[in-house]
Amino acid sequence: MEKVYNLLAGLLCLGQLSAQTIFEVAIEVPKGYAPTEVVVPPSPLTTQILFIGGVDSVATNATYHNEAGFATAKEWHDFIGFTPDESGESLGWVSVNHERVQKDERLGDGGGMTVFKIAAENDGTIKVIEQSLEDGRTGHFFNVDFVNTVGETGMNCGGINTTDGRVWTAEEWLRRCNTGCGSSSISTLDSLGNIVDGLTDTLDFTIQDSGIDFANGTTLPKYQNFNWMVEIDVKNAKAIRKQYNWGRQAFEGGVVMPDNKTVYLGPDATPAFFTKFVANNAGDFTKGTLYIYKADSTEKWIAVANTMDSMLNLYRFAIESKATMFNRFEWLTYSKQTGMVYFAESGRDLPYSRWADEAIRGALPAEHHTKRANEQGLSNAIEASYHDYYGRILAFDPLSEEFSVLLEGGPFIHQQDSIQEADYPNRHLSNPDGLEVANINEQDFLMIQEDLNGTSFGRVPAGVNNRMCELYLLNLSITEPAIDDLIRLMIVPTGAEVTGARFLPDGNTLLVNAQHPNGNNPYPFNHSLTMAVTGFKNFNITDLQNYTLPSGEALQLYPNPATRLVQFNKRVDVALFNSTGKRIKVVRNTNQLPVNELQAGVYYIQTEDKEIKKLVIQ
Repeated sequence: MEKVYNLLAGLLCLGQLSAQTIFEVAIEVPKGYAPTEVVVPPSPLTTQILFIGGVDSVATNATYHNEAGFATAKEWHDFIGFTPDESGESLGWVSVNHERVQKDERLGDGGGMTVFKIAAENDGTIKVIEQSLEDGRTGHFFNVDFVNTVGETGMNCGGINTTDGRVWTAEEWLRRCNTGCGSSSISTLDSLGNIVDGLTDTLDFTIQDSGIDFANGTTLPKYQNFNWMVEIDVKNAKAIRKQYNWGRQAFEGGVVMPDNKTVYLGPDATPAFFTKFVANNAGDFTKGTLYIYKADSTEKWIAVANTMDSMLNLYRFAIESKATMFNRFEWLTYSKQTGMVYFAESGRDLPYSRWADEAIRGALPAEHHTKRANEQGLSNAIEASYHDYYGRILAFDPLSEEFSVLLEGGPFIHQQDSIQEADYPNRHLSNPDGLEVANINEQDFLMIQEDLNGTSFGRVPAGVNNRMCELYLLNLSITEPAIDDLIRLMIVPTGAEVTGARFLPDGNTLLVNAQHPNGNNPYPFNHSLTMAVTGFKNFNITDLQNYTLPSGEALQLYPNPATRLVQFNKRVDVALFNSTGKRIKVVRNTNQLPVNELQAGVYYIQTEDKEIKKLVIQ
């Protein structure tokens, strides 16, 4: 895939530094290139790594037979929540979901969460600050206590973050037993039959102090205490309650509306059923009514009874109600400027096997799937050959209660077309997952984050196997956006999913995760990372939005700034000069240049054709 970024480049006369004017150019990264580091536009933006999974130490509470202490953080960073510090002494608290299900007697089973507090330096960059919690823990990073509060957690994937800083984590991957039922089990066995992932405690769980009347006192099999939305006390790194009155689903995303009563919810499943919860009183989500969406009905919302049986069997109730089926909901978000709720519908190659039985019982695919099936020459979306390789962004209007397609993934490339790298589209959207609104320069932008379901059917060029995921911005003032309207803001290292993007109220800082990167990447880009990108107050987004691809075969450098290795878009003979004009080395017939042994600073590269590029080494 071809990447384009703005960069300040200097001119260098042969053997000496020129005082000519610095000007803006673009870097065109070779299509199909597999980056091993995080790539964002350079100055005025600065990227910092705040939290490294599998490396940083987190403070733990006493769990099972272990005393309170410290343990190495889990990986697979996904959702990011943010709770502002109203005192103004810091920016606030960051919460990071861990998606991978992993048995751990210190951190707790399932995925889990980590919390830390951040402040801004005078130059706008971010630092993690030490703090002490009410339970006595002290440090920089804290494991969220689910063990002693709500009876463990499941696979922590997406979630909900309100504008006033309340955070819920979503427990994905619907479980149907504790052990021994394949992919639906919490546990995983190694080749010797030993449980390597799963549960430390498989005893039944009795719900207490949830604030939800019908739930309190109920005893559930352990696996049924998973797959809920779970509210977190971020400041004290502990769970508050599982939201039993929002129903049990393979939850991914949700959004609390400005009335502080309505919550829209979506699961990562096929079929996915769209639900909403309406609280009786603003801010109190322990009492209210849950509804399921049925698009082909005059009354589009079907109420669910406030009983534990109804909440445990929400999926069955949706099918019996002939509710509307979607194809893998991911994150949800809301724009104040447009008044719309936006969904990432990630897609699944052939949804037939997942919703055929439900369709026989009366549930219907959403209208846009029927339309897409017709465009594929099919009578409906229930046919086995109906495909949905790339997914899309949906818009939901809370006033009309209607869905529309904001942006289809693509452009569509069938696997048999074998599109080579040289012919691959400059922008291509596949399997959107994370979704959030950022207000930049007083304009709302969707931050669309990819998590490729695979590398087939045009998700990457023919012959390219790396799952390279990107973060795009989409200006929500565009009434009928197209793929070419996407603004590429970030690429994460090879193998990683880009997720968690959260634009902070300071208007200057973006938090974002790179999840499960390739283990062969250089450290620390072989671990899940939580990063801060700062400098947005001085960032002119129109420079990226209006940029036109350069023509010709000009030398392009990537990444720049660099730390270890610089890649060229063609084989060249080049000379490397330092900032005083001294020649450092010459390399011939190469498309890369190792720089890990050089000191940080500004350098210049000159080709045999006297073409000169500025290179920054960090």
